[in-house]
Amino acid sequence: DFSVRFHGMTASSPLGPAAGPHTQLAQNIVLAWLGGARVFELKTVQVLDRLEIPRQCIDMRNVGYNVEWSQELRTEESLEEYVKASMLIDLLRASGKVALTPGFDRAIFDLSVGYDLKGVKGEKVRGFIEGMKDACRTVERLRAQMPGRQASLRGADFRTAISGSVTLSTFHGCPPHEIDAIASIMLEEMGLDCVVKLIPTLLGSKDLRALLHDAMGYMDVHVPEEAFAKDATWEQACGFVERLSRKARGLGRGFGVKLSNTLVVENRGDFLPASEKTIYLSGAPLHVLAMDLVGRFRERFGEAVPVSFSAGIDKTNFPDAVSL
Repeated sequence: DFSVRFHGMTASSPLGPAAGPHTQLAQNIVLAWLGGARVFELKTVQVLDRLEIPRQCIDMRNVGYNVEWSQELRTEESLEEYVKASMLIDLLRASGKVALTPGFDRAIFDLSVGYDLKGVKGEKVRGFIEGMKDACRTVERLRAQMPGRQASLRGADFRTAISGSVTLSTFHGCPPHEIDAIASIMLEEMGLDCVVKLIPTLLGSKDLRALLHDAMGYMDVHVPEEAFAKDATWEQACGFVERLSRKARGLGRGFGVKLSNTLVVENRGDFLPASEKTIYLSGAPLHVLAMDLVGRFRERFGEAVPVSFSAGIDKTNFPDAVSL
């Protein structure tokens, strides 16, 4: 039994994709489920859903870099993809065509929304969240579209409460009081369990650079000093984590943190568009930075604050990460 608890719910496995381009399409989510993923952090949705994303936008030749920080689909398209993915997983379970160990069918969909207080308070994001909390209308519309060869499965018991939790993704440089306010809205007004995604600059300029440059040798990676000046400090983050944890407990909701967001670095390469002065680092070096933060959080909060981890996970370090 490899199951884990997530906001009081059970997922059959601790493995799952974090929010990104790969979790915005139904077929990708289904493939992840077939591969054993059981916790899905869906692609972040925000009020600005008509953006021009520069291309190339992702560089994965060694360390990961990207400039694609927002959704490529319209909000209503995202809602449909996520409901569709949930229905396809329900169909796979009902069909009996996938041989599963008993109990290994429990999956959780976790929303991701951002990026600022004004956007989250708007009707577009609120409507999306309500559509995921109660997807009855979308489910019935999609049920009617099932082809004749699947007619026997049309009466399947599709889940309509697709998600009751959210991982909050904020802009790099989002002030602590705004993070606090957005999470409070999710907990109090939207009735969602909440995870706040934190940033690697919490390590501070000295410690982060010591790890990145001295310990790991990534001398060609340059973090702009303003990234530390704009982002929350370690003590500020601990402050709003403590406040939000108390608030969640009082409301009977779950609260946790995610480690970590990407790291803002200068664009000094020749692959991503030169117009993008800063880019976002992921992959192997981020794994070390984020895991160092996990250690600090465990020292400060013990097991009182659950931690969701996403940074440079691969088949080699996955067992050790889960055991931590």
